[in-house]
Amino acid sequence: MTRRALPYRAPAEDVVSAEPWRLVVEEGEVPLPEALPDWDYQMDLRLRRTVHVDLDRARRESGLPVDAELALAAVWTATGSNLSGPAQHVRLAGTGTGRVGLDFTLRGADLGGLLRLDTALVLSERRTDARPSSPRRAGSVLWSDRGTTRLQGDAPQFPMAVIDFALTSFPENAAWHLQISGSLDSATMGSLLLLVNERNTVTTTAFQRAARPTQVDRIVLSAVHADAARVMVEHALSHEDFTEDTDFPEGSLGATLLNLFDQLFPGQSITDIRLRQRQSPAIFASDLQSAVRIFEVP
Repeated sequence: MTRRALPYRAPAEDVVSAEPWRLVVEEGEVPLPEALPDWDYQMDLRLRRTVHVDLDRARRESGLPVDAELALAAVWTATGSNLSGPAQHVRLAGTGTGRVGLDFTLRGADLGGLLRLDTALVLSERRTDARPSSPRRAGSVLWSDRGTTRLQGDAPQFPMAVIDFALTSFPENAAWHLQISGSLDSATMGSLLLLVNERNTVTTTAFQRAARPTQVDRIVLSAVHADAARVMVEHALSHEDFTEDTDFPEGSLGATLLNLFDQLFPGQSITDIRLRQRQSPAIFASDLQSAVRIFEVP
């Protein structure tokens, strides 16, 4: 990671020794991979890492007093949900080498897309007695690094909820239902909701084990993915203003649907796709089945 220029003195990079991020799973811990191909919005992520900080050097090389209190902060950002927040904040006082164990859980419903994990050594409190060239403000960054992982699952990438369909207007024996609301200009995260019937244990179990699915789980997730794609495609084609030339806002339902069409029907115009759906719905259903590669279980 390239170190950006700071308007104040900062210590050398090696005053902090940070171990790689690790993902906590049922069997223990594994190194955080570059991508989690079986992730879905119901899957929370528990993350850990250990960080060692040479407090004396960090203060001395920053020109800070020996009693300056530092802190180690972890912040997360998810591009899919456009959300971010603090994960953990640990104050560091005293001298010598401080050992910090970062350990926190992020809600799957808040995540999506590229997950960034920023760790920073910062000045904990404002210092009025620091040298002119030294950091003064609380939160001044002395060291930082960034870890990333891409969250891309076999399950549809939007929020979901598990409910009892018997208490709703949905058919009691249906396994799932994709709910779409709002206009094409509405935010995707607020427009799509996958509802899973808690009475259908095969489906609910597949989502619960999405991080490490069995062969049966993968087949179920593939079926949900294919059906959700069908509903989204049909919803898009029902809007006459859904075309390649429409300028939908970034992060909107319309933009998400355009991206879906690019993935499923590369090189084909939406006008042609709409015409094929209306003239030959049975053939179109098979085209869509082929496009989503249903039941291609690795």
